[in-house]
Order: sequence, then C-alpha cells, then structure tokens
Amino acid sequence: MNTKILQTDIQSLRGEIAVPGDKSVSHRSIMFGALANGETIVTNFLPGADCLSTIACFQKMGITIEQTGKQVRVIGKGFKGLTEPSEVLDVGNSGTTIRLMMGILAGQNFSAALAGDHSIAKRTMKRVVEPLREMGAAIDGRNNGEFTPLHIRGGSLKPIRYKLPVASAQVKSAILLAGLQAEGETVVIEPEETRDHTERMILQFGGQVIKEGQEIKVQGNQVLTGTEIYVPGDISSAAFFMVAAAITPNSEVVLKNVGLNPTRVGIIEVMQKMGADITVEELPSKGEPIGTITVRSSKLKGTTVSGELIPRLIDEIPIIALLATQAEGTTVIQDAAELKVKETNRIDTVAHELSILGADVKPTDDGLIIQGGTPLHGGEVTSHGDHRIGMMLAVAGLIAKGKIELHDPAAINVSYPEFFEHLGQLI
Repeated sequence: MNTKILQTDIQSLRGEIAVPGDKSVSHRSIMFGALANGETIVTNFLPGADCLSTIACFQKMGITIEQTGKQVRVIGKGFKGLTEPSEVLDVGNSGTTIRLMMGILAGQNFSAALAGDHSIAKRTMKRVVEPLREMGAAIDGRNNGEFTPLHIRGGSLKPIRYKLPVASAQVKSAILLAGLQAEGETVVIEPEETRDHTERMILQFGGQVIKEGQEIKVQGNQVLTGTEIYVPGDISSAAFFMVAAAITPNSEVVLKNVGLNPTRVGIIEVMQKMGADITVEELPSKGEPIGTITVRSSKLKGTTVSGELIPRLIDEIPIIALLATQAEGTTVIQDAAELKVKETNRIDTVAHELSILGADVKPTDDGLIIQGGTPLHGGEVTSHGDHRIGMMLAVAGLIAKGKIELHDPAAINVSYPEFFEHLGQLI
C-alpha cells in the first residue's frame, strides 16, 4: 500500500487555484453526448479515474470518443446507436457510472454485464434495480441483483410514476435516463431536492423535462442533439480548500470558476452559518452557474446540519466534520444515513480516522456528533480507498502537530489528480 507523509502545522495558505471540472457534470456530458445525435465537445472535463471509466464503457458500446487532457469529443449515435458490448463494462470505482449506466442499458435491446472494483461490489444497487425492473428491464446479479456483477437485458420499457424512498440524484437520474427511452411519460417524485445536473443536461441537449414541485417528468422517445458543454469547477473538490483556508491561520484562498448550482451549494450555506469569512462572486455562464469563491481564516461556531440541506452537501460531509472539529461548541450532522453506502461507510470512517488524530467525533445511526475546539496531532491514517476521506485527512494535516502518515493517497486520483500539487501551490 502506498504511503504519503503529509505536510503538517502549516502557518498560512495563500493563492488562487482552479479546481478540476465537476465530476457529476463530466460523467453526464459523456453519457448524453453518446446518446445524442452528432458531435459533442466537452471542455474542462475531469480526467479522473471515475470519468475515464464512463468513457471506456461507451467506447465498448461502439461510440467514438477522443479525449485529450480536459477536452473530449464524442460522436453520438442516438439512443438506438449503442451496440452490444463484447466484454464486461467495467465501472472501476464509480457509483455514478454504474447507476446511471443501468438506466441507459435498461432501454437497450441487448444484453450487457456491469462490474467494478471491490468497493463497488459492496455497494447496494437495489434502489436502482427495483424501479428499472418495474419499467420492464430484466436485471440479475448477486443476491437477486442487489450487488455486482450485474447482467441487464433491456428493451421495451413502460413509463412509471415513482416516489424515491430516499433522496438520491443517482437513482433519480437512472430512472430519467430509462424514462427517455420508454413509451409515454415517466415521473420521479423526490422527498427532497437533489442535484439536478441530469435535468439541466437534458435541456442543454435539446430535450424536454418538466419540474413541478417535487415531481420531475420526462416524455419517452425524445431525440437529443450534440452540443458544446463547459464543465464548471467541482464544488465538492473546492470544498477541501474552502475548509483548509477557514481553519488554517493567516489564510486567504481564491477558487476560480467553481460550479454554483443551487442544488450543490449546501457547503457554502453551512460555512456561512458557522461564521466563515467567505465571499462568492457569480460570473456570467451559458450552462451551469459558476463563480469565484474566496475564503479567509475564520472564527467558527458549531451548528446543526440536517434535513433538506443534506442532499445538497452529501459529498462534503467528511470535510464539514473536520471543519467542525475546529469550531467552538458542538456540531451535529443528522439525516445522513446515505453516507453508509458511499465508497466507504463514511459515517464510521470519518469518525475513526479523525479520532486517530485526536478529534472528538462520535458516529450515530444517521450522522456524526463533533465536539469542536480540538487540537489535532500526528498519527497513522488511511483513505480506505475513498478519495474524499483521503483529501479530508490531507487537510487535517495542515493544522495538526506531529507526523501524519496517510496510507493509500492514490485514491484521491478518482476525482482530483492534481490535489497535492494544488495544495503545495498554496503553502
């Protein structure tokens, strides 16, 4: 297992960086580009391992995709243009790839097998399998189709009206992608609003989607047309530097061209609620909203993070937990049971790894209780193969006293290959 000695006890962070392209938007730009007719050009694509898995899957289904660094050209063939893959579609570590791909494959008149790494093999697919079966897809796999490897035989789909039992953008997106291939209108009802990149992208590719309150509706048999997509900087990646600047003394960090989609900015709201010195300047944009975020060293206070906020910051909870260790008072995170089915059980993993560094973090059934004002010290920690845990621990190192060894830092490459390089530019 590879190990990295983290930089610790940093006196200040200063400078500006452009974080990598948004992972969620990068995935979807490839998927919709492949399902549209004609050429799609994607700029500021995230060439992380997860998004490269999405490209590889579509190439195995006969789609021409040329990727040069952060620019991608996709020659789409429409919904009926995919061909049966001759080998297993390997999604690597990417939950987004497998869950959205299931929705796409559900409407295809061929058989395909899906598998991923050891982490994906432990993650339940049941919440996607059930509605897709209801629409008419034949899906099988371990434990009656709950776990990979999965086999999907798609084809003629009927529309459904489906209420999500848990707010999940991935499940919603899978059903919408299947619904675009069904006969008639498919309706998804959300318990709370989740990230809406799929809905926005349907519109960008010339399709139609209607949102009425908590209901999202799509008509089947739509035709999409290739377009140009600019991928904004990923706010989930920016969050690590936002927190780093807030908790490291004498710091000011400027983050350029960050996506400010309203369904993703919960991290900004929580930091403001905790008293962080943070300013946001919105910039003109054609697709997703973008802007510049500036964060300075801050005196923070504990808060409660729960309810409708959770789906809008689910990926940022590990770094919010670290932020809370440096705030005055207690922070309570609840309604976040979804964290148990991420790359790791992030509730237990965050509590365990931060505790090694001296933090007072207790796991609960659906979140964490964090006592603030805690100095951190050295120790031996691991990412557990989870990119967001790895980056959170690297940021924790900035304010810790003593040597910290991070095992498996390479997991960070999934979403942020230049993370340590960018961190070094600010120190």
